[in-house]
Amino acid sequence: MGEASPLLHFLFVSFPGQGHLNPLLRLAKRVASKGPLVTFSTTLDLGNRISAASADAESDSDLIPVGRGLLRFEFFDDGTDPTDPHRDDLDNLMARLESNGPPALTNLINRQTDAGRPVSCLINNPFLPWALNVAEDLGIPSAVLWVQSCAVFSTYYHFHHKLADFPTEENPDRTVNLPGLPPMRPEDLPTFLLPSNPYKPLTNVILAVFANSFEELERDAFDAIAGRLQIPVIPVGPLVEAGEPQEKIKADMWKPEDRCIEWLDKQEKRSVVYVSAGSIVMLNSSEMQELAFGLRNSGRPFLKVRENLRELLPKGFKEEIEAEGKSILVEWSPQEKVLAHKSLACFVTHCGWNSTLELIAAGVPAIAFPQWGDQVPDAKFLCDVHGIGVRIPTPAARAEIVRCLTAATDGPDAEAMLLRAKEWKEIARAAVTSGGSSDRNIERFVDDVRKWVANGGGGVVDSVAGVCRVIQGSCAVAT
Repeated sequence: MGEASPLLHFLFVSFPGQGHLNPLLRLAKRVASKGPLVTFSTTLDLGNRISAASADAESDSDLIPVGRGLLRFEFFDDGTDPTDPHRDDLDNLMARLESNGPPALTNLINRQTDAGRPVSCLINNPFLPWALNVAEDLGIPSAVLWVQSCAVFSTYYHFHHKLADFPTEENPDRTVNLPGLPPMRPEDLPTFLLPSNPYKPLTNVILAVFANSFEELERDAFDAIAGRLQIPVIPVGPLVEAGEPQEKIKADMWKPEDRCIEWLDKQEKRSVVYVSAGSIVMLNSSEMQELAFGLRNSGRPFLKVRENLRELLPKGFKEEIEAEGKSILVEWSPQEKVLAHKSLACFVTHCGWNSTLELIAAGVPAIAFPQWGDQVPDAKFLCDVHGIGVRIPTPAARAEIVRCLTAATDGPDAEAMLLRAKEWKEIARAAVTSGGSSDRNIERFVDDVRKWVANGGGGVVDSVAGVCRVIQGSCAVAT
């Protein structure tokens, strides 16, 4: 960007959750690499936690070079009491953000203008729909990073607009047929859309569109949804960290334990089973018992994440396996480093979209163990569409866990599964390299906002981004 060009400043605003922070920060880094100034923001409470978890944490005043641009952090105060043990309760958090977030974010944006760096574009993730209303009120173009797959986006879109027949209490076994997707049985759908969904309030805040995916992975889904929206769903993923510069720019809520990498270094090539249920999923006691015995009975070394689930393990299990030196439990791991390690054989995963993309980008076979939400269709696509995983039947049983582990590592289809995983790895990496499909989309988006700023903010940003805002869960264009 030449000296005569106006300052280009992107503001990224994240919901305070690990699964939302990671992909949005990675997109922020990729946008910054194209030349703009980028400010990354979330709640002050979470910002303090990130700083506490990282010795390399940057202060608000730091300008960090990223490619041709700069990135900085600045947080907004949503009124969270850091001493409140229930501050992360979803209902309380959503109500607090809805009430206190808009004025706090407005103040943050106004501070940018006062400092001579007015915000050119705001990008957020779906659980903060009010952020787009703030941007609209201030006349700022905005867009959303969808943190699940394009297939799931299409499913929610068709459900919300009543464009297809979904299971009901009267017909709970109905198969859903959507354009660009395979037939979806009730057990393949996001659980939020089932009649038995216990989390009905969440359906009111999910929809609105950058996709953390890539054209080659979900081409049929992207093509099918393209003709139904006033603005396109733009693939910009996979938003994964491995291989990128500036790895110190991170937003971990917990400090990863590097001892797991040292332990992996001592294991044989393609021998270790990696187990992670993400940062939120809580398995019940029975599931943990069966998973624990299934892992032990498989005879393979394993690395298990989230020590806060330890109380659900069989008595003495942790001490027993670590005394043998073949397996360890850690509170939090540097997941992408683990997935890239030569000793890894497969990944037992809850199939959250971040973990799904990370295993695809690493070329690792999956043992799918979905629990709820979008994890269910993610598991279907990993196993039945992309052919790089096997799914643990529900309810989990130790014998089935052993069978699935064997199928993914030593079974007759294991080599073919690994080959497909490696092929997807190469396709995923190509999408985000310079000139790749996702990289081109980010470059085009930044250029569109640059033109909008150069024209004094007149007109509408080109169709690559549009000006989005969430209205009761739907996405519309604001002109």
